[in-house]
Amino acid sequence: MMRRILPFLLAAVFLAFAQKYTGPTPSKPDVPYLKHASDLVATEAVTAKEEKKKEESTYIIEGANSSVKTPLASPIFLIQADKINPDRLGLYKLESKSGHREIVFGPKRQPKPIRIEVSRLGGNVYRIEVDDSLEPGEYSLSPEGSNQVFCFQVF
Repeated sequence: MMRRILPFLLAAVFLAFAQKYTGPTPSKPDVPYLKHASDLVATEAVTAKEEKKKEESTYIIEGANSSVKTPLASPIFLIQADKINPDRLGLYKLESKSGHREIVFGPKRQPKPIRIEVSRLGGNVYRIEVDDSLEPGEYSLSPEGSNQVFCFQVF
């Protein structure tokens, strides 16, 4: 009995892995795009300015709010990876103050990244999902060890 079923199970597993992603794909590599139904919206790609004070580093992004907004509390992103490793992206909540956005890292202030799940859709296209719901505010996806940030706002 098992000999009859085994080939069908193997074929089903092979077909499941062989399926290709057919949805929308990002037009620019290395930029996370918010997925809104069948549309993709590029995140705000900027370089954060680093200011060091004593043992703390403050990363500052110009503008109090991101120009990219989503109503989704659990956003999904797509990225066509070329130079950026999607598994090395961190999602952080930013603080809006004095006309800019910022995040501070130091011995007493260690913001924890928000949990995300990265899965490969096919080729070099990846899906990034936020594990928990995000409260309204400013957020940034950033490659580990880089001042490059990809900002968006949840409203």
